Amino acid sequence: MAQEIDDVDEGVERLRRFLHAAGPLGTITLSGAGLSTESGIPDYRGPSGALRRHAPMNYHAFVTDAAARHRYWARSYLGWPQIARARPNAGHRAVAALQEAGALSGVITQNVDGLHQEAGARDVLELHGGLDRTVCLDCGHRASRRELHERLRAANPGFGAAVDEVNPDGDVEMPDAELVGFRMVDCRPCGGGPLKPDVVFFGENVPKDRVERCYQLVEAAGAVLVLGSSLTVLSGFRFVRHAARHAIPVAIVNQGATRGDPLAALCVDAALGQVLPALVG
Repeated sequence: MAQEIDDVDEGVERLRRFLHAAGPLGTITLSGAGLSTESGIPDYRGPSGALRRHAPMNYHAFVTDAAARHRYWARSYLGWPQIARARPNAGHRAVAALQEAGALSGVITQNVDGLHQEAGARDVLELHGGLDRTVCLDCGHRASRRELHERLRAANPGFGAAVDEVNPDGDVEMPDAELVGFRMVDCRPCGGGPLKPDVVFFGENVPKDRVERCYQLVEAAGAVLVLGSSLTVLSGFRFVRHAARHAIPVAIVNQGATRGDPLAALCVDAALGQVLPALVG
């Protein structure tokens, strides 16, 4: 049965012991949206609960419905500047510091914001891709999201609106009537392919080779540390389940219960911005 801790100081001490017990194999961390909420990017299921307020973009709708694709890109165009301005918080910096100190042997993230890398983490495996890239649905060409934003700005002079909050997948909530005048651009290299953010949408499968790489990292680790994920969907939960099948200890730091709690050796219910910096110190 997992040790359930809600006191920050005790949780930090137990986590120190957990990391030390991993030995020379080190600890792999699996991070979720809860790590980025303090950077101004809401999560879907945690305390900020964006999933309760809107339905995220579905892969099937995006690839088959031109109107849905237009709606997503218009809203995403308005939301991208806030995503681009987001900066790593104390939790991201602590993960990078723990990796630099040798306490973490690898980082798998379910997040698409790139904040782990900006904080200095190395060789981050982005399970769901990254919003900072686009991919053509026809030719597969990948390009910079910043480049696309400049193209969209040139194609849409005067289009814009005040944005209060961006959704985790990079778009915002706007009435369709305000999006009519938005003009989307297509892939430059192939001259007409529709573009998609290089992320895994709801209803889309994570590439098999990426999943296999995550399994390999888990199997090679001495322990798994989950940070800020409810583990509600199989995408992340399968790696906790995989660790348990291989008798690899799991610790979870999250605000609120998670699907992985019954499989964990240690659960710390506390804010990552408090726990992780203290863990470095």
